[in-house]
Amino acid sequence: MSMTLDVEGMSCQHCVANVKKAVEAVAGVNSVEVDLEAGKVTVDGSADAEAVKAAITGAGYSVKS
Repeated sequence: MSMTLDVEGMSCQHCVANVKKAVEAVAGVNSVEVDLEAGKVTVDGSADAEAVKAAITGAGYSVKS
C-alpha cells in the first residue's frame, strides 16, 4: 500500500530528515519519500494512515487532510 500526504511546515533538508525519521519509526513502514518543494510525503508499506499522520504531527509538522 502506498499513501501520499500533504505536509505543511517543512522548509529545509533538516525538516525532511525529521519527517523521514519519524515516519520510518512507525510499524509497517517500508519506505518514505519526502518531496520538500511539493510538500508531500509518500509512504509505502502496511502502516496505518493515522499512525503515520500522528508521527508527522508529533515531529512538529501539519498534515493537510
